[in-house]
Amino acid sequence: MTKFEQYQSVMGRINYVLFLVAVAALPFPQITLRYTLVAWLVAWVLELRFLRKPSINRTSFILPFALFAIWYAWRALTGLWSPDHRAWSFMMERYMTFALILPVGIWGVNEHYNWHTAAKVLAISAAVSVPFYCIANTALYIRPDWVQYLGYRDWSFSYNNWIECFTANGSYMKHRLFWCTTQLVGTIAAVQVWRKKPQIWIPLALVSLSAIPLTGSRQMIISLAAIIIIAIIYFLSSLKIKRSTLIVSTVLTILVILAIGTLAFIHHPRMKEILQGDVTINHLVLKEPRVAIWQQALSSPKDYFWKGLGGGQSVKYLEAKYNAHYMEYYSLMHYHAHNQYLEELMELGIFGMLLFIIAWISIIVCAKGKGRQTAIYFVTISMLNMLTDCMWGKFDGIALWAIVMIFILIQSKSTEIERK
Repeated sequence: MTKFEQYQSVMGRINYVLFLVAVAALPFPQITLRYTLVAWLVAWVLELRFLRKPSINRTSFILPFALFAIWYAWRALTGLWSPDHRAWSFMMERYMTFALILPVGIWGVNEHYNWHTAAKVLAISAAVSVPFYCIANTALYIRPDWVQYLGYRDWSFSYNNWIECFTANGSYMKHRLFWCTTQLVGTIAAVQVWRKKPQIWIPLALVSLSAIPLTGSRQMIISLAAIIIIAIIYFLSSLKIKRSTLIVSTVLTILVILAIGTLAFIHHPRMKEILQGDVTINHLVLKEPRVAIWQQALSSPKDYFWKGLGGGQSVKYLEAKYNAHYMEYYSLMHYHAHNQYLEELMELGIFGMLLFIIAWISIIVCAKGKGRQTAIYFVTISMLNMLTDCMWGKFDGIALWAIVMIFILIQSKSTEIERK
């Protein structure tokens, strides 16, 4: 073995260990995740993998990375007609993590990467994060002034109960959308490795799932119901039963979950407020901010339908709409579209939005073995979540996408090696 090969071997191990650290940091505050992800990317570059042929051959899973690369290039190109170049440059900086992860996905990772270990690390980390946030938010409930240490120095808070404090303050340490999505991915990881020690992994999965009712997120309840349906379909498919029985069982499962979900929604505090009044568009706008935002965003689709407003321009566009319709608070808070597909349409036009959707679907199509199973769960959760929020509006969302994509890549490549 030459000195260069020895160097690559050592850096390869360091690279893998730092990847596991980044996986462990996923459920925790952004600052922790940011540093661990950067450290891993630096180690990947220092391995100098691009100077030799990958030890694990490339697969068709390159296609999703290539499609996202084209989508990112289209975002960059919109700078030519973006009226606010500062907002465009800020957007490009925000997506820099996405750009940096593309070489890793396209060039591949070394032979030390093991998806079983990564799944165990994520499952443990997701479960540990639940008591962490419970303790942290209890401290903030007792001492609201401590929120200043999170960077919110000019904000003051008072809460009637701990749950109200938890659901609100979760956004200051880690937005509940990204935390709950990570918890669901952690649950999936635990289920994939549960067979060897179910007495350990099943309880950890249940602890991770407890994050969903704690935050009270309606969107995450929908995502949870979706993955339960998918899991049941997987389970029924593994049984030796007739196709007609499988279809009937699946339909009944979906109906039961929809019934339970409907009851849960009716008793949700926000939904109670909406249902107690006149169910008109004005009442919905008053009680449900997202409806008000979507109404303004869709009021003049001809402004952006074909080529878009340009990267990073949607918030400025919406602020003008808010101010024109006496919604100054929305403008003050710089509210984005709260729908990733709508934001893509507004900023990149119909071509950019369709390319974005196709890139997500290609993850499922190109993944293999366990990787496809993980891809189905992750893409389903993400595409549902993007209906009511902009998952890529924060670093947490892009980092989550990056690490899960590498996780699916490892699983897909492991499947190909096993088949050979």
